[in-house]
Amino acid sequence: MPDSTLGVGIIGVNPAWGWAATAHIPALRALPNYEVRALSASSPEAARAAGEAFGVAAVFSDHEQLVAQPDVDVVAVTVKVPHHRELVSAALAAGKAVYCEWPLGRDLNEARAMATLAAEKGVRTVVGLQARQAPAIEFVRQLLNDGYVGEVLSTTMIGVSVAGDVVVQPNVYMLDANNGANLLTVAFGHSLDTLNFALGEFADLSSVSAIRRPLITAEKTREQIVKTAPDQVAVIGTLTSGVTASVHVREAVAGGTGFLWEINGTDGTLRITADAALPEIFPLTVAGARGGGEPTELAAPGALIQKWPTLSGLQGAPAYNVGRAYAAFAADIDKGTHTVPDFADAVRRHEVIAAIERSAASGERVTA
Repeated sequence: MPDSTLGVGIIGVNPAWGWAATAHIPALRALPNYEVRALSASSPEAARAAGEAFGVAAVFSDHEQLVAQPDVDVVAVTVKVPHHRELVSAALAAGKAVYCEWPLGRDLNEARAMATLAAEKGVRTVVGLQARQAPAIEFVRQLLNDGYVGEVLSTTMIGVSVAGDVVVQPNVYMLDANNGANLLTVAFGHSLDTLNFALGEFADLSSVSAIRRPLITAEKTREQIVKTAPDQVAVIGTLTSGVTASVHVREAVAGGTGFLWEINGTDGTLRITADAALPEIFPLTVAGARGGGEPTELAAPGALIQKWPTLSGLQGAPAYNVGRAYAAFAADIDKGTHTVPDFADAVRRHEVIAAIERSAASGERVTA
């Protein structure tokens, strides 16, 4: 790297809304070892507006120009999933490290192609499964490693993805299964990743999926959109450790349990809750009980929460875990470690999602 500060170029910036403005830019501004040096958007006008809004001089409507900038060390791809492969591939071809939002690709094949290219180019990557960096998830892993629940016997997870029957206009594309961003890949995918990160991978699984609400209203146009992506996904399976696991993520008009994850063991129970099945965004509460009784809240150690002190002002905001992922990535580069999920990790998650789709289609239990 040219200096101790990592220069970031962000592809897909809108000053009024979007994940770059909500999460990436606030996170990067809070970290002293990063600097946002270039932005690109879908048109020259949008690029200029983004540059003015965020105080960045180098703005482009052509992503190829952004990835060619010599002072850009890391390219962040924050556009819709169908465009990930083209943009990520361009950044990798230019020899840049890449932070790509999750899902990495529209399907397993796209994810594998990007991971293969990254390996060939020998560059570091990050995929936006930032719930792994949430203090609560790090705390859960610590408790498990310390034997808080004893031997883990089973785990159960249930959550709501979208409450209501109206979808905001930028998310209309998520109703089309071919776009690769939907309940299974996003809400289920992020939730699944926390489970597997804490407890290990699936050995085999059985799944069902359904479209229970085939028509959804687009907020802006009030158009009724036909949905082809599932709004109910349920999985039961066995982890490689022998743990029995079940996960059900669904859409719900009337709400319900937002997110509830229990880990049951021979000596105790852990219960992790949030407002929705998006553990990468919503703050998580950890509760526990040993030897019986109702779980009570457990406070995460201050050392975990204050691991990256300059991010403390972002606690509770969508940018918080993204910032922790960026901070960990910089530390990985400095120390030669691997603590953030990379494209190879993303491929594994895509493999499990593909297994879920195979099982739901065949009605058979499959190897994960």
